[in-house]
Amino acid sequence: MEVERVQAIALSSLTKDSIPTEFIRPEEEQPAITTFQGPVPEIPVIDLDDHNQEKVIRLTANASRDWGIFQVVNHGIPFDLIEKLQQVGKEFFDLPQEEKELYAKPSGAQTIEGYGSKLGKDLQGKKNWADYLFHRIWPPSRINYQFWPQNPPSYRAVNEEYAEYMRRVVDKLFKCLSLGLGLAPHAIKEGAGGEEMEYLMKINYYPTCPRPDLTLGVAPHTDLSAITVLVPNDVPGLQVFKDGLWIDAKYIPGALIIHIGDQIEILSNGKYKAVLHRTTVDKDKARMSWPVFLEPPAEFVVGPLPQLVDEQNPPKYKAKKFKDYSYCKLNKLPQ
Repeated sequence: MEVERVQAIALSSLTKDSIPTEFIRPEEEQPAITTFQGPVPEIPVIDLDDHNQEKVIRLTANASRDWGIFQVVNHGIPFDLIEKLQQVGKEFFDLPQEEKELYAKPSGAQTIEGYGSKLGKDLQGKKNWADYLFHRIWPPSRINYQFWPQNPPSYRAVNEEYAEYMRRVVDKLFKCLSLGLGLAPHAIKEGAGGEEMEYLMKINYYPTCPRPDLTLGVAPHTDLSAITVLVPNDVPGLQVFKDGLWIDAKYIPGALIIHIGDQIEILSNGKYKAVLHRTTVDKDKARMSWPVFLEPPAEFVVGPLPQLVDEQNPPKYKAKKFKDYSYCKLNKLPQ
């Protein structure tokens, strides 16, 4: 069965002011109505290279507790490598449709990897205005190069180099998150899968949209991951739910945006918060983003760390295998 991708819909003969009804969100979700228009606090920004590491730990912990999201600068990933990552991703989505389809998830395959669109509608029968490419970039034993584009030719080298740098940044973040709770430096990383943790690259492509006031690139959600490390292109769109309001996230070029995901919230027994976020789209420019999701292996059991649980602080979450947690969340079943 041939699937109609959102990018193809955007390039089709849409009238100037309409989109298919399955993309029109209910009023309580439409960005034109629900985006806060007043002055908003800026998402915390943390200099990872600050010589005062106690300050870095404190700021990381505070941002994870109060926001669930922050940006890091001086993170050690070369700016030109980030630009290359963005360029090869853009070049893939500029390919002819039939070439992109070579990397589509096979019908019926038990994998999340591959090129595609979120075909399933949500509970209200609505779809996201987005296509994507999804594949693991670490550890090497879990990589399936079937889903890595061969065109552009530099795609593989750029992604492999990015993964190497990403690992160093992630180790530093996990250390700060652990120390910020008074734990041993590796406690949270080990609790999320340690060296077996999987890094999943997702390239989100949000085509231009004639009615960005009515639709969303991605509906409100928290990430399944432990943490998510994201870079966007220069088109705004990330929004965060803070103090009952949907606010625009102001991006610093070259920074990494860090999302606290569900697994860190569970491990910290609720001390750190997974960020509720969504994505808007643009009328004139395609928006793109490159999140890397840090996830435990499927069979790995995640629960509140014993060091953070006592009589005064009983466990707020059930320990369960990551695959079981994911299944329940994706199928909207009680946890």
